[in-house]
Amino acid sequence: MFLLAAEGGETTHNPILPLWQEIVVGGIAFIVLCFVLMKFVFPRMEQTFQARVDAIEGGIKRAEAAQAEANQLLEQYRAQLAEARTDAARIRDDARADAEGIRQDILAKAREEADRVIQAGKDQLAAERATIVRELRAEVGTIAVDLASKIVGESLADEARRKGTVDRFLSSLESTGAR
Repeated sequence: MFLLAAEGGETTHNPILPLWQEIVVGGIAFIVLCFVLMKFVFPRMEQTFQARVDAIEGGIKRAEAAQAEANQLLEQYRAQLAEARTDAARIRDDARADAEGIRQDILAKAREEADRVIQAGKDQLAAERATIVRELRAEVGTIAVDLASKIVGESLADEARRKGTVDRFLSSLESTGAR
């Protein structure tokens, strides 16, 4: 610029408007720059952006898949927990039923044992009563014969006769007492 002004001295350049050579060189440099950017930089940037988008979307998809899996595991856990509670209630009810059955068995065995002991006691009492009755008959018979001998004044020594008399007397007492 200064060069033209020094040679000719007559053209002065307007500082607001650029020279046409600068515009051409600037335009060519701009076109070369745009070509380089479009050919090399923009595709690389697009690949980088796409990789980032894929990573973000993949992360979101992985997070959604993990969330779905966690929800599924939670539902499985809840189902297992409900099943475990149901099983525990069933086991508890079975144990109660078993305990009641065992209790009933023990009570039945205790009743049977008590009945057996009572029956054995009754049998023993009946045997002892029969023995006592026999002993008392013999004693009562002897006492009655002695008393009758003293009252009658004669000896009732004949054993067979005495025994028959005593037995008849006691039988008549029993039949009168039973009424």
